[in-house]
Amino acid sequence: MTEEATIRVMCVDDHPLVRKGVASILANEPDMELVAEASDGREAVEKYRELHPDVVLMDLRMPQMDGTEATRAIRGENPDARIIALTSYDGDQDIYRALEAGVRGYILKEMVHTEVVKAIRTVQSGKRLMPPEVAERLSEYFPQVALTPREVEVLSFVARGLANKEIAHKLGTANGTIKMHVQNILEKLGASDRTHAVTIAIERGILHLDF
Repeated sequence: MTEEATIRVMCVDDHPLVRKGVASILANEPDMELVAEASDGREAVEKYRELHPDVVLMDLRMPQMDGTEATRAIRGENPDARIIALTSYDGDQDIYRALEAGVRGYILKEMVHTEVVKAIRTVQSGKRLMPPEVAERLSEYFPQVALTPREVEVLSFVARGLANKEIAHKLGTANGTIKMHVQNILEKLGASDRTHAVTIAIERGILHLDF
């Protein structure tokens, strides 16, 4: 009977404490080895090219290049890459974007200590992993009604407190066009007003306020 091969793991996260936490968990698993760490998406792509780890734990929100872009880049070169999204964001749009980019699993950071080893084994075996909490989040908004890129852009200005006239000036369009966009946004999100729409958009991962 042959001994099982060691699962080579790369952890990508811009927070050193998260990487240290993952390292300490994997150190207790005799069939797993942390072969690389990266602090942003670009570094992740470079290290994947160099080391070709079996499984990647990929944070979604990082500087330089975010995890979704890095996942898309890695899988563009390596379609069989096994990548697990590791994130504190549980909005349905965050999940959809990560799945579209090609992740094979999605775990929330608060679940890391209990779920990460199981997630690595599951994805390494060729299966996909969607914890019940994440699946439930998706089911709340299924089928999804997506905002257009322009609607997301308008909503981002609304989140910054700009009035329709100010948004129209910034986008070089008519005030009435912005009013129509806002009405469509409220209807799609089931929001009662502009503030409610921004709150829903943040909860669902449509907007991330980094300002």
